[in-house]
Amino acid sequence: MGLNNPLFYKMSGSGNDFIIIDNRDQMIKTKGLSDFVKKICRRRISVGADGLILLEKSDKVDFKWRFFNSDGSQAEMCGNGARCAARFAFLHRIAGKNMSFETAAGIISAQIRGDLVKIKLTDPTDYRADYQIKLANGLQNISSINTGVPHVVIFCENLEKIDVNKLGKEIRYHKIFQPEGTNINFICRLPDKTFAMRTYERGVEGETLACGTGAVACAIDMAKKFSLKAPIQIITQSRSELIIYFNEEQGFFKDIYLKGDARVIYEAKLGDDALR
Repeated sequence: MGLNNPLFYKMSGSGNDFIIIDNRDQMIKTKGLSDFVKKICRRRISVGADGLILLEKSDKVDFKWRFFNSDGSQAEMCGNGARCAARFAFLHRIAGKNMSFETAAGIISAQIRGDLVKIKLTDPTDYRADYQIKLANGLQNISSINTGVPHVVIFCENLEKIDVNKLGKEIRYHKIFQPEGTNINFICRLPDKTFAMRTYERGVEGETLACGTGAVACAIDMAKKFSLKAPIQIITQSRSELIIYFNEEQGFFKDIYLKGDARVIYEAKLGDDALR
C-alpha cells in the first residue's frame, strides 16, 4: 500500500475509539484499504479500534473524511468519529475552531471547545415510530430512523437484562433492513430523567461503548415518546454523557446537534508488525 509507516492519533469519543490519519498527501492508497483497516483495528495484536478515519483534501470545505468500520466496510457517518476527526483537524491546524467537512452523509459542521466538540448533523430521515417486527422469540416493538446511518431504537425498562449482542445481531441482519443492515440501540429512562443506552454497531458486529448517531436516534425517539424538548442527555455504556439538541416543527426534526468529549489517547507511528 505504500504506507511508509504513517503517524496516527488514537482518539476516543465517549468510548468509541478510532485510529485517525492525516491522508491529505494520499500516502494511503485505496487499493487494499479494506484489508489494511481490518488488520490495524484488531485488538491486542495490532492498534485496535472501532474504526479508522482518513482526513483528505476537499475543494468545498475544510477537509473531507473517509470512515471505515473495524470490519473494513465504509460507512456514511459516525457521530463520535466526527467529533474526534474535528478535534484532530483543529489540533493539526487543518481547520479552525469552527469548521465544516465532507462525509458520505453530507456536510458536517463542528465547533471545538477544549476536549468538547459539538457537531451539526444532517437532518434525519425515514423516521418510523412504534411498530413491530417478527423475531425468533416473537414480536418486538421498535422504532427506526436514519441519522446519517440507519438505526433501530428499542425502549427497555432494564438495560442490564438485555443480551445486546444476541438480540442486536438478529435485528441487524433482519430481512426488512437488508441489504445494508442497521444499528440497534437499547435505551431506558433513568430516575433523574436522563437516559442510558447500549448499542450493537453494524460494521463492528458487536456492542460498543457508545454511538453518537445512535444517541441522536434515541433522543429523537424519546422526544416523540415522552413529548420532550431539547436538550436530551444520554449516558453511554462508557458512562460518558452525550447531549443532543434539535428543533421539532410539525413532527419533523431538524437542526440536530451532538455534543460530547473527543479525547486524544496517544500519537504513535505504525509499526510493520501491526499489519502481520
